[in-house]
Amino acid sequence: MTLLYLFRDAFREMLTGSWRYWAWVAVLLLMIALGVWFYAQQVIQGLVVTHMSNQVSWGFYIANFTYLVGIAAAAVMVTIPAYIFHRKDIKDVVLMGETMAIAAVFMAIMFVVVDVGRPDRLWHLIPGIGIFNFPESMLAWDVVVLNGYLLLNMGISFYIISCHYGGCDPKLRHYFPFVIVGIFLAIGIHTVTAFLYSANTGRPFWSNPLLAPRFIASAFCSGPALMILGLQLIRSISNYPVPQSVIKLLAIVMTVSLQITLFLIGVELFTEFYNEGEHAASARYLYLGLNGFDALTPWIWTALLLIGIATFIGSVHVLRNNVFLLNVACVLTVVGVWIEKGMGMVIPAYVPTPIGEIYEYTPSFPEIAVSLGIWGMGLLLFTLLVKAALPIECGNLRRPGVDAPSPICPVSPEKR
Repeated sequence: MTLLYLFRDAFREMLTGSWRYWAWVAVLLLMIALGVWFYAQQVIQGLVVTHMSNQVSWGFYIANFTYLVGIAAAAVMVTIPAYIFHRKDIKDVVLMGETMAIAAVFMAIMFVVVDVGRPDRLWHLIPGIGIFNFPESMLAWDVVVLNGYLLLNMGISFYIISCHYGGCDPKLRHYFPFVIVGIFLAIGIHTVTAFLYSANTGRPFWSNPLLAPRFIASAFCSGPALMILGLQLIRSISNYPVPQSVIKLLAIVMTVSLQITLFLIGVELFTEFYNEGEHAASARYLYLGLNGFDALTPWIWTALLLIGIATFIGSVHVLRNNVFLLNVACVLTVVGVWIEKGMGMVIPAYVPTPIGEIYEYTPSFPEIAVSLGIWGMGLLLFTLLVKAALPIECGNLRRPGVDAPSPICPVSPEKR
């Protein structure tokens, strides 16, 4: 009966809120509707509605997938301090980090689905029915770690929420082994994604042993940056007690990861251009332009500028402790890493082609619309999960018949 009450009360909580809440939900639903409409056109007409081709077969969809896998992996930055180093202040907000990971993995999987020209054939990946090709295929490894990480985060979060709703404390021994597995999977999902790229021997741009470390470093930049922004927003609209010590720890993690990211980028640039050969053509196209083609060059230098400014703000103690400047650094990090790790990582590997052809790719409007729809789905999922979880975590919502403790974050006069 507890689960029935939980689902009932969670659903009711999702359907209550101020006009700001419903306006936000309406915007997300419009984004989803736009994405569904254009995805229907893509299913009917095929991938011809996108600007992908035989020359550039991975584009805007896979760029977003790559970025979101990193966002999901970054949840480990709150899991490790909370459960390994027993930081009570971090443990109070770890559920929000896991919720972000759930939404990020969901969006990452959706971007793979829309990138498949024939989604009706995905059943071929089901073990026992189709041919999964595990462990030979890196794609199969990616499917395993992504879905495993998603299920683990969902299971752990649901267990904690259901215990709090029932008025009891979750037993750490019941879910700590899954936390450990989740930590390894968090690193694994981005490592396997990097291996998925570097396994393409025909793309020298990805044939780099630093690819996996770069992926993980950049994930620990943008992930904590989004957490900082999200936790501050949650604290402001719900009075949820997010300790400032959590924000400061995430800011330090973001800053150190930004410094490492810039160092790794510099190492790659030295390797590519000091003794430049034919293998460096993709890097030259990205950073300097190639044979008059330079569509991505302004974007990558903009990304490096944004990342550089964010690193400077984070590295100066006085600037990092300024709330406004910290938020600016977080926004710059989110945008800069998205450009560098998304479009700046995926597209250049296809330019030039193995036969020397240069095909410049820019996403079509349907691709952008479908992507906005998926982002709308992920943000709506995150919004609804947080909306249902906050009153339970605050102590405002308990199963009928359970004596609720004094709320730790009372609802403000205007119910949000």
